[in-house]
Amino acid sequence: MTLSNHRQGILIFWLATFYCLKIARIALAGDAAAPIGDPVLEPPTLRCLGAYWLIRGDDNQNAQIQFDYRKLGADSWKKGPPLFRVERRTTPYLDQGGKPRPPSVVQIPSDGSLFAGSLLLLEPDTEYEMRLRLIDPDGGNAEKLLRSRTIAEPLAPADAIVCHVVPGAGGGSGTSSDPFRGIDAAQKSARPGDLFLLHGGTYAGMIRITHSGEIGKPIIWRGAGDGEATLDGKCPMDHLTGALIDAPGAHDVWFENLSIANAYNLIRAHEAARIVVRRCHLHHALYGVVATQNQSHNLGGFFISDNLMEGIMPWPTTQQQWNDLPESRAVWIGGSGHVVCYNRIHHWKDGTDTADGPICCAIDFHNNEISEMFDDGSEMDGSERNTRNFLNRYTNTLTGVSLQPVYGGPVYVFRNVIYNCQTEAFKLHNSPSGGVLIHNTILKNGAALQLHTNAPVTNCISRNNLYIGTAGRAIDFSPQMIHCDFDYDGFGGFSGPVFIKWNANAYATPAEVHSRAPIERRCVALDPAHLFANGLAAPEDPKKAYDFKLIDPRLSSASQAVDAGEILPGFNDDYHGNAPDLGALEAGTELPHYGPRQ
Repeated sequence: MTLSNHRQGILIFWLATFYCLKIARIALAGDAAAPIGDPVLEPPTLRCLGAYWLIRGDDNQNAQIQFDYRKLGADSWKKGPPLFRVERRTTPYLDQGGKPRPPSVVQIPSDGSLFAGSLLLLEPDTEYEMRLRLIDPDGGNAEKLLRSRTIAEPLAPADAIVCHVVPGAGGGSGTSSDPFRGIDAAQKSARPGDLFLLHGGTYAGMIRITHSGEIGKPIIWRGAGDGEATLDGKCPMDHLTGALIDAPGAHDVWFENLSIANAYNLIRAHEAARIVVRRCHLHHALYGVVATQNQSHNLGGFFISDNLMEGIMPWPTTQQQWNDLPESRAVWIGGSGHVVCYNRIHHWKDGTDTADGPICCAIDFHNNEISEMFDDGSEMDGSERNTRNFLNRYTNTLTGVSLQPVYGGPVYVFRNVIYNCQTEAFKLHNSPSGGVLIHNTILKNGAALQLHTNAPVTNCISRNNLYIGTAGRAIDFSPQMIHCDFDYDGFGGFSGPVFIKWNANAYATPAEVHSRAPIERRCVALDPAHLFANGLAAPEDPKKAYDFKLIDPRLSSASQAVDAGEILPGFNDDYHGNAPDLGALEAGTELPHYGPRQ
């Protein structure tokens, strides 16, 4: 080799080395996480605050985002649930009709990941500081501070202008001695900050809301309390049509202490914002409150609480009735920032449902008493992220809570009681991704946890739940379960030669699951006869209407479910003993308040 050739060889060697190192650095950079912009806060609700953050890189998926919080002015931070890693997908989610459903708000780059999560069971009307810390062993750590305030329950302004209304066909000035005669007459003069007192009687006919309030100055339609004020659509039961109250695009309009009945939809409020429905009696309809259209992206901020919602559907139903009966929902709502709480709901097809987009996030269903649903106790279907279903009691339903599908999550189903659902406690159909099932108590006839669908399920979590049946497998799942993490759950009332069926594999006993199954390595097998303090047992007859008031799932202090759970910051910080108890309620605690508050 000549000197020139020797130099060329050295140059080629160093160039090759340089490019190899560069390629290695690029590969390593793919594992390092880096934020894409700042974290984003979701609309606040009464008990929860949510956020999401886009991250680039982290191909080996070992980054975490810790979510700490404290009341404004407090010294020490508390740990919240870490942000949930949303599944990174190369194809869009499919809606229930099988059509592509791309994200409506968050566009995730091909090399990026979305992390999202919520702080749960916060105090209302309280300002919190939040600290999000991105931690990645491969580099790219970051920290961001945020601040947000949970909402307060809506209060009428002290300086509201009081006007009086009685049934009639026009006229009046709104004074107590000369009230408006009829709602149409009152609405013609409505201004932000007006409080209309509807005196006892029947207000017949459909109502279209044409006047909106302002933030801090709602227009309030309230029963005066001198007899039932009934808004009556006058539709016969065999021909329910129209919307009794139609409020498209309305905002800052409240309905309180009213009886609303006899129409297909009782309150229809598409594209609306900051609608309050409180202490009303909704009955004789197929839909109670419906607000699903959101092309303007303004649909948000409803507060639906302390209502009695009585449907017209039979329970239980025959298979023929189930096929023939029309759709029926007490609450069906899309958008964001809604709270549906403390309602008594019975005899609809579904109780409380979210609606597929555009936008379905930051919605809370909590402390509702729901029974006699011939389909789902509640649907979280169509949720993208940070929707929350917690502290509800579901009795006598076909299924408990549906997530068919959810688009990435997290969708939290947390500390609910489900008693006598006839089929699946959690309906994970249509390829959901991102369901988070934590600290629920399920008692049902037959197999406690079953799922029969052909579509795969991805990226779902089950922790610290109680699944109590009467016979059959503890887990009987037919679909492919991909990147799903089920553990620390308790099972009772199972029988037969197979304890768990998972991804087409059968595990005969709890001991076999503990030793070699990909899930539930720390599950607990329980004796149902000694589980609950008051002797509560799984239902013997799934077609019987059990009294919801008698469903008390508090544990016996001697139960094996006590101290058997995993410590999960933000979910069970107030546990007693050595570890959290399994199920919705710790032993010795008080029952939550379900349904309307007096």
